[in-house]
Amino acid sequence: MQTANADGLLRVRTRGLTFRVSDQGVGAPLLLLHGFPDDLHIWSKVTPLLLAAGYRVIALDQRGCGESDIPQGVDQYRIRQLVDDIPAVLEQLGIREPVYVMGHDWGSAIGWAFALYYPQSVRALVAVSVGHLRSYGRAGLQQKLGKGLYTLWFQLRGVAEWYLLKRGGLARWLGNEPDSAENIRRMSRPGRLTAGLNWYRANLLPVVLSDWPRCSRPTLGIWSSQDRFLTEAQMRDSEKQMDAPWRYQRIENCGHWIPKEQPDLLASLANDWFAMHSRQTGA
Repeated sequence: MQTANADGLLRVRTRGLTFRVSDQGVGAPLLLLHGFPDDLHIWSKVTPLLLAAGYRVIALDQRGCGESDIPQGVDQYRIRQLVDDIPAVLEQLGIREPVYVMGHDWGSAIGWAFALYYPQSVRALVAVSVGHLRSYGRAGLQQKLGKGLYTLWFQLRGVAEWYLLKRGGLARWLGNEPDSAENIRRMSRPGRLTAGLNWYRANLLPVVLSDWPRCSRPTLGIWSSQDRFLTEAQMRDSEKQMDAPWRYQRIENCGHWIPKEQPDLLASLANDWFAMHSRQTGA
C-alpha cells in the first residue's frame, strides 16, 4: 500500500512498517540507500543528475531513519531485516525487475548484503565508502581500533545516547559533515538516535564474524582519501571477494560524505558503471 504526502514523497506500507520513499523518473530503476545518521535527502544533489541520465530513481528512509517507522528492539535492526525491507518496498512500487543499486556508508553495507542475499534482484552495484562485508570484517587494527573504534562505544545503551546528544558528542563525531546541524536536529527527535545506534548494536558481531559469500554482481567500489571512519584497504581488498566485474575508484581530497561533497563526480562514476553493465546484460 502506498500514499502520497504533501511533500511529494510516498508513504509505503509493507512488512508492518511505513517507509518514506522518493520515486522519480521513468527509466530503468536505480535504488539509493543512505547510511547513518542520514536519510534519503543525502541523495538530493545526486538524484537530479541520475534522473537526467534517464533512470527511475528510488530512495527510501530505511527502518528507524528519517520519517520511516521506528520498530522497537535491537533485533528489529539486524542486517537481514534491513535487507528484506528492500524487495518488499520495491514490490509495493510495482518494480519486479532487477535494479541498479548505490549505497553509502551503512547503505553500502546493505547494498552489498542485498546483492549477496538477492543476486537475481541486483543488476549492478555501486558501493560508496564501505567495502564487501567480509573485507570490512577482516580489516586490520587500523579499521577496528583506529578509524572504527566508535562502533564499540556506540554499543553502550543509554550512555552513547547521553554523550552524543547531551555532551556534544554527535557534533564532534560528525566533524565537518556539510549538514551536521540538520543531522543533529533529526537525531534529537524521540527515538531516532537509538534507532540509528541499533543498526550498530544489532550487527557489529554478525558483520565482523559471519562467513559472507562472494559477490556475483558487477560492483564499483568508491572510497575517499579523507574518510575519517573507514580505511582504504577494506574497500580496495573487496576485489578478493568478487566473482563478477570489479572496479575500484579513489576520490582525492574528499571526506566521508561523498554524495554531499562530490555529487557530480559520484553521479558520473555511477552512471558510467551502470551504463557499461546495461550494455553487457542487455538491460
